[in-house]
Amino acid sequence: MLTQAPKGTRDMLPQDAYLWHWIEQKEREAAARAGYREIRTPVFEHTELFLRGVGDTTDIVQKEMYTFKDKGDRSITLKPEGTAGAVRSFIENHLFAETLPCKVYYLNAPIFRYENPQSGRLREHHQFGMECFGGKEPTVEAELISTLMGMLTSLGLKNLSVHINSIGCPNCRPKYHAALKQYLGDNIHCMCATCRERFEKNPLRILDCKEEKCRDIVKDAPVILDCLCDECREHFNQLQALLTAQKIPFEIDPHIVRGLDYYTKTVFEIIMQSGREGLALCGGGRYDGLVEQLGGPATPAAGFGIGAERILIELRNQNLLPPEPSTTDVYVANLGADMKIPAFSFAQALRALNVKADSDLNGRSLKAQFKYADKIGARYVALVGGDEYARGVIKLRDMATKEEKELPVDTAAQAVADML
Repeated sequence: MLTQAPKGTRDMLPQDAYLWHWIEQKEREAAARAGYREIRTPVFEHTELFLRGVGDTTDIVQKEMYTFKDKGDRSITLKPEGTAGAVRSFIENHLFAETLPCKVYYLNAPIFRYENPQSGRLREHHQFGMECFGGKEPTVEAELISTLMGMLTSLGLKNLSVHINSIGCPNCRPKYHAALKQYLGDNIHCMCATCRERFEKNPLRILDCKEEKCRDIVKDAPVILDCLCDECREHFNQLQALLTAQKIPFEIDPHIVRGLDYYTKTVFEIIMQSGREGLALCGGGRYDGLVEQLGGPATPAAGFGIGAERILIELRNQNLLPPEPSTTDVYVANLGADMKIPAFSFAQALRALNVKADSDLNGRSLKAQFKYADKIGARYVALVGGDEYARGVIKLRDMATKEEKELPVDTAAQAVADML
């Protein structure tokens, strides 16, 4: 067990790091173009934050949180999603007193959920998310969706579709709850224990149940879109018009309710339509009451989260991964023990000029140094020593063409940097 990672976790290996960097760069660029700035929140928070924010009728709170007592007997939870922590920071740091809307994003944020590991959803996985505080118009959701779709498209992903729904607001949701409870009334005894509990506390959550027998019962349940108040209906209609204007393909899916209690009005998912039919890459929506619920001023807000691991899986499935870049531009080989210091110094001079350079760390022979340089994909080998160094030059060999040239020692580093 000492040398085995815990179930549901995975190492990021050095040969894969460039893929994460590439995706993260695309995420940063997309967020920055839309005026979002980075936020970083702790990996763990007080458990109450998630009980009040995420909701005690959700699967996350009921089944999936990593919760423990610290040495001060405080209940602490590894964060199971990113929004609650961002809201807590927004309130605690009085970001609501600054110019609104406040637009933030987070990336490579570790998320912890105790569930059976599945494709792209490990017990520890990583999310990119964007949150907008202080924007009440449907342009907020349209901006989030457009930014996300642009980022995924920039990675090369195709056949993406947006699925949207509205789950109403505190004004119109009670009407739907009543209609749903009436529909489920005669069948609730046949449903799972969790659904029976939710029937009284939050019947909307029943629509998100994964039990097959429960899904069969709710498949013909009333649609919440039929119960929307005028404000929610207009908001949803405007969102559709905004997406249509941007030529973003979308589908109205009345069965999307999302797995978190804080959502109001818009909820959405990004669906991968080819290959792995129906895969939800991302989910998000509006949560106008959450800031106030957690102790801040009334603030409309919306956001989303998307797992990095699922993005990587789809990129691999579609053969869209970029080639691994070379880790070394120049390998500096020494021609003997007396040349170790000059060779090491030349490698440092190259690095100071932003050249990826390496040199011998193991006392290898010249033949072994060339073999190592070839293995690591060095474009050039700089030979330091011999008659050339005595004449005040360094020999540079192109590893692809085998061509060689001599460079004056004093200007060799700059010459190599200029070549690259």
